[in-house]
Amino acid sequence: MKVTKIMLGVLLLAGTFGAGAASIWGAEGVISKVQMTGTNYCHMKFPAIREETLSWDRPVLKNDGDIIDFYGPCNYDPLGKDAIQAQKLDQQRRWSREYAD
Repeated sequence: MKVTKIMLGVLLLAGTFGAGAASIWGAEGVISKVQMTGTNYCHMKFPAIREETLSWDRPVLKNDGDIIDFYGPCNYDPLGKDAIQAQKLDQQRRWSREYAD
């Protein structure tokens, strides 16, 4: 019974830290966002998605300094379908360059 209470406490504490990290990065995971005056064009910086989570329902952003410098629409989602697809294609290109032929 004590082990169950300890594990429940650890899970609760881990969830609290996760929520704190989300507030640091922002709800979208965007580190910085600068909108061009009068347009829907932005310059954003945000962490890349962890490669091992690309196939998950809810991918996770890296926290090791791998930052993407993005120029495009202000409503771009760093964890959206477009971002996941772009990073998967990048991973495939990198793999074929390193291991093919």
